Amino acid sequence: MAVSFKDLGLCNTRDMFAGAMAGKYAIPAYNFNNMEQLQAIISGCAQSRSPVILQVSKGARNYANGTLLRYMAMGAVELAHQTAPIPIALHLDHGDSFELCKDCVDSGFSSVMIDGSHLSFQENMALTKKVVEYAHQFDVSVEGELGVLAGIEDEVSSEVSHYTDPEEVEEFVRFTGVDSLAISIGTSHGAFKFAPGKPVPPLRFDILEEIERRLPGFPIVLHGASSVVPEYVDMINAYGGDIKGALGVPEEQLRRAASSAVCKINIDSDGRLAFTAAIRKALAENPAEFDPRKYLSPARDLLVELIKHKNREVLGSAERI
Repeated sequence: MAVSFKDLGLCNTRDMFAGAMAGKYAIPAYNFNNMEQLQAIISGCAQSRSPVILQVSKGARNYANGTLLRYMAMGAVELAHQTAPIPIALHLDHGDSFELCKDCVDSGFSSVMIDGSHLSFQENMALTKKVVEYAHQFDVSVEGELGVLAGIEDEVSSEVSHYTDPEEVEEFVRFTGVDSLAISIGTSHGAFKFAPGKPVPPLRFDILEEIERRLPGFPIVLHGASSVVPEYVDMINAYGGDIKGALGVPEEQLRRAASSAVCKINIDSDGRLAFTAAIRKALAENPAEFDPRKYLSPARDLLVELIKHKNREVLGSAERI
């Protein structure tokens, strides 16, 4: 039997994006895979009084179990309300089929992404429209994608990027009825976004500005927007890791994007790096430790601090509730 996201205390993204557009900030969309990551995301956003989109990839959903995720989302709402009643959406990240999106809608997700960017333009439009028609029956928001990001993250991978063609966006949005659109302007999935030893190329704000002109007031999404914080990379390497040449998107470029039509910015790799760095440090300093609570707690704490920093200094979403 289908479950409504409203019964879980969740929100769709429509009002979130309207507020972000008016206030010139972006809603944080943080990926999570386990309880400690979820606790950190909710605590960090509640403490900074920021709305939040909890993101679950196809791989994370398989890992955590769809039924368990539903109850984790309910618990997240209750946890947040202990500090601040922040709006929370549960979003499928990079859904790759109608069947997966439908299952998430039926399971209580309040927002889904259908990623048809690997298909032809016409096939992408047809698949996206099919998802929209189903999801909108239940007031669930839908994110589509035009353009391809390079890099690897979870089950999403591409060796090269293809910038979004601004000439396609109007037809795509009009035909499909999507609520938001993910575009490619130079961000990339994973921790290795750019070639080491070379200047980081700026994001293609000219493409973003042309899309804004063609779709005035329409919510735009950036994927692959982790900054790959050097502090965490250095900590991982200092405690036995081997991450060389990892580079991310400069935070000042993300802040500029967040003050435009970009209403949602996805952050996954930064959270993974912070979590891993704290665990490596804890185990290196306490090699006899085998209680997971003792090394997962500092990881959770470091992730809370990262999230509060992102909300306050990068996305501008803090103190919006």
